[in-house]
Amino acid sequence: MVEINLTKKIADYADKSLLIVDDDNPFRERLARAMEKKGFLVTQAESVKSGINSVKIKKPAFAVIDLRLGDGNGLEVVKEINNSKDNKINSRIIMLTGYGNIPTAVAAIKEGAIDYLAKPADAEDVENALLADPAKKAPPPEDPMTADRVKWEHIHRVFELCNRNVSETARRLKMHRRTLQRILSKRSPK
Repeated sequence: MVEINLTKKIADYADKSLLIVDDDNPFRERLARAMEKKGFLVTQAESVKSGINSVKIKKPAFAVIDLRLGDGNGLEVVKEINNSKDNKINSRIIMLTGYGNIPTAVAAIKEGAIDYLAKPADAEDVENALLADPAKKAPPPEDPMTADRVKWEHIHRVFELCNRNVSETARRLKMHRRTLQRILSKRSPK
């Protein structure tokens, strides 16, 4: 069977600048390192304000922006990218969120995002979405995370956001504290 390549390579682009805006520091750092290894020139921002400031300095060719940030909505950064004075660059923007729903996906696309990915998204998914041919659908991931892995990632993310407080995490996840402790003591599923 002949495989059709629906994505370009980052080497095909003259401008390889990528702006990552996410308030989840460990996730942002991991994604930035992975995208740098793939050939992108990464700039990071942890808030709407710092994301907008980065765009004012230099409009990126690519952007990965979290929808919910500590100081506002990531759509504000998308608007700034699309309204910036440098219209020679047509930025390819991906929205990321841990709280995916239809209205926010529609709002992101209306503001100029080319795709919408739910967290936790890995670097392969982000790269495929950024470099996909806009006229065609991106292929499904070869090795997607299992449902158990997604659940494990979500629980650990909430645990970290609660400053590793088991009782607070259990309350927010609406689960029994001992059940949460058992999950946290196990290794991550594949």
